[in-house]
Amino acid sequence: MIIQALFFYLFASIMVASAVMVITARNPVHGVLFLILAFFNAAGLFVMLGAEFLAMILVIVYVGAVAVLFLFVVMMLDVDFAELRAGFVRYLPVGLLVGAVLLAELVLVVGGWATSAGILKSAGLPTPPAGAPTNTEALGRVLYTDYVYFFEAAGLILMVAMVGAIALTLRHRTGVKRQDVGAQVARAPSEAVRTVTVAPGSSGFPELGEGQ
Repeated sequence: MIIQALFFYLFASIMVASAVMVITARNPVHGVLFLILAFFNAAGLFVMLGAEFLAMILVIVYVGAVAVLFLFVVMMLDVDFAELRAGFVRYLPVGLLVGAVLLAELVLVVGGWATSAGILKSAGLPTPPAGAPTNTEALGRVLYTDYVYFFEAAGLILMVAMVGAIALTLRHRTGVKRQDVGAQVARAPSEAVRTVTVAPGSSGFPELGEGQ
């Protein structure tokens, strides 16, 4: 139990510190890197709770796709961060007001939260008993049996959204040289090769002159 508590406080402290650095880092690239670190520590907490499927999804989906995609977008786009900071200062009072409201709601929720005395005694082990299906297997059974149509509908919606995003961002620019494989294969040798008789002391190309 002592080792588990140490790892819990280690993961939790690093995750909270990384989350704070995400919103306080001046460089957006550093902010994304701190976000990835927070995701990894949250995955460690999920593993300690016995939810290895959520930990795997958090690492694969968020770290492997969302955070890395956001990092590449930030690095490739020419964003005027001075203008963004100016807008941040202008909307700072509104942000402080919204933050104060959220903080008051959290205080009310935590203050009214009561824990039963016997709930800790009735809590089971995070690992399933011998012979029972794992979390991943149980979720797969429910997802692909009871909710298979909803799962397929969600996949279809995501596919339509992806095709729509590609179609909206695809632009055929004029004046851009593109490769035409058919024209390259169909051209005659006389169009691609020029036979030149090279005289001694000459380069063979009149435009270069003699002796070059």
